Amino acid sequence: MIERKKIPLWDAIIMLYGYARSRILEQIKAVSFIILYLVVFQTLILGVPISGALTIAGGIAMVVFGLAFFLEGLVLGLMPLGERVGIKLPTRTTIHVIALFGVLLGFGSTLAEPAISALRTAGSNVTAWDAPLLYMLLERHTEQLVLSIGAGVGIAVALGMFRFYYNLSIKPFIYVIIPAVLVFSFIVSFNESISSIIGLAWDSGAVTTGAVTVPLVLALGIGVSRASSKGKGSSGEFGIILLASLFPILAVLTLGTTLSFRAPEATTEDGFFSPAQREKALYLFDSEKDLESHAFTHGTEAGRRAFYPSESKYYETLVSLGKDPEIRYTLIGEMPVADWIVNRASEYERSFLAGADLSGPRGSQESLAPVLKEESAGGVRAVVPLSIMLIIVLLLLRERLRYKDEVALGLVFTLIGMTLLTSGIRLGLANLGGEVGGQLPRAFAEEEKFIDRIMIQDFDPSVVYTVIAIDGTKKSYFNMLDNNRINQVEYHDTRFDAESGNYEHIITRTPLFDARLTVLGIIIVLLFAFGLGFGATLAEPALNALGMTVENLTVGTIKQSKIVQIVSIGVGTGILLGLSRIMFNIPLIWLLIPPYFLVLILTYFSEEEFTAIAWDSGGVTTGPVTVPLVLAMGLSIGAELNVVDGFGILAMASVFPIITVLTYGLITKTKQKKSLDQNDDNHEIDISGNLLAEKHNSGEQK
Repeated sequence: MIERKKIPLWDAIIMLYGYARSRILEQIKAVSFIILYLVVFQTLILGVPISGALTIAGGIAMVVFGLAFFLEGLVLGLMPLGERVGIKLPTRTTIHVIALFGVLLGFGSTLAEPAISALRTAGSNVTAWDAPLLYMLLERHTEQLVLSIGAGVGIAVALGMFRFYYNLSIKPFIYVIIPAVLVFSFIVSFNESISSIIGLAWDSGAVTTGAVTVPLVLALGIGVSRASSKGKGSSGEFGIILLASLFPILAVLTLGTTLSFRAPEATTEDGFFSPAQREKALYLFDSEKDLESHAFTHGTEAGRRAFYPSESKYYETLVSLGKDPEIRYTLIGEMPVADWIVNRASEYERSFLAGADLSGPRGSQESLAPVLKEESAGGVRAVVPLSIMLIIVLLLLRERLRYKDEVALGLVFTLIGMTLLTSGIRLGLANLGGEVGGQLPRAFAEEEKFIDRIMIQDFDPSVVYTVIAIDGTKKSYFNMLDNNRINQVEYHDTRFDAESGNYEHIITRTPLFDARLTVLGIIIVLLFAFGLGFGATLAEPALNALGMTVENLTVGTIKQSKIVQIVSIGVGTGILLGLSRIMFNIPLIWLLIPPYFLVLILTYFSEEEFTAIAWDSGGVTTGPVTVPLVLAMGLSIGAELNVVDGFGILAMASVFPIITVLTYGLITKTKQKKSLDQNDDNHEIDISGNLLAEKHNSGEQK
């Protein structure tokens, strides 16, 4: 019997400190690039200081510790549970039971994915008249949308279990499913109503394979594969993430096609809100009050005027918006009226509401306590049910749980890590990405854009001074103290009300470059998109989990760091092209077909094991770090260009990592073959040389 030795407390503390320090430093290294990148870009390129720096810094610190806890928890808790279940199921039950369990696991893990909720954020700017079916899916049938995505992942996991159990090649699945998805998307692209959901469908496939789904599904697949192959694990255990990315696309397209028969057709804004179209419009809303609110929160002056039967009713509502808090809440919800004036009001409506009460809180960053409470509840919903399900299955299989204390600690770490990670993303990375994204349109804007207005009370015209240019042009200015800084403000006579003594200062966003240099601005935005995708992917926990698994299964032949870097390059390239789709209004299907056609060719020449790894790499890139940052950027650019939706970027970010990893595999294979050929040639030379030497020696002896 082996005698257990107790480690002194101080020595244990030193060991734990060293281990924790190394793990935290790894995560600091992982997120440092994207943080420095965003900060440097905003301060040096865009020339805008970062607001709420303390909150953002705290959020980033939470991301670092959250990643460390989460990844450690996966290794100690969830992944061993999933792998143990996968190993024992094939020995105690049939493949059909395994497949059923796969459906439940895939469905449950998808519902727990933090990135799923981001789909609604991406659809927050969708207007009901431009894309009725898309609006219907995101606002009226959200539960059906999420359930269909979960069902798609569940079916994919079940199919993956069959593949692992019977040791089937991944390539036939690729050559059947990919063309089917592309053909389905191509067909619906000719239907104006259904074509609006193509981006949503492909992005749904991208966000399903995140921090929760990937480790569990991978662990289960590894267990089933090893059990069915009598313990011989290899990288052929991959490929299930690929299936989990594709089937949700089919599910969402099928749901959208079914609902399209009941959705109204796209129309103009004023036509949609007109009384003549009221019955059709109300199919998308619960009441006329909701429709009226949509006109104020998403529409323009034209839509709001069309909603009311008379001009007087329109004017009356505008007056109530500025003075009556109850009517204001009905029309714009909790949005401050000042924010509504900045973001939605027309020039006429701004002048009409010049005397409105703009007091009260403006749009601000989220506070720590509510975010932690909300995200901890989300973490419990994600981790606890799945853990209980895995433990129950092990108990039903009469399998004793090994290292119970270690697994329990891992589950606690996973829960803590997920809470800190998602909270930190909301407070830190998402705010930082949103700030940069909000300023990006300046890079290619050709004219000034209204941003805000400030009413200066008791304005004294005597502080105004005049300057003259070389050509004789005169302009008037005054100095305004703002946050202890003196700013020079141009004075306009029309904005001064002599009766009230108030001056309306209009704040505009000036273009970053001259109008003639908008091409340079576009290039800068696209380069920024590449860097954003590259840096965010380096910090993705799901990709790091995949990288660790790849390195372990290949016994260090394929390094985790190498896989992460290659995938990050692919994500950056995909996001660059996805943003181009929004900026130049390119149909998504035309950007999807060429890269997937190239991927099918590369797959044909690639080895089986590397093919599965490559396709899974494309599925794990869009997780809780990348999604908020990419969506913040896409929504900002889309709002500037009045694009119907910001979907499609994540879809492009999923296909290009497959290309880069497959290309890396083919290059590595070519180098290995060349090296082996050289070794064979050297071996032949060595043998020939030895024979000649022997003949020479024998001749001398004679």
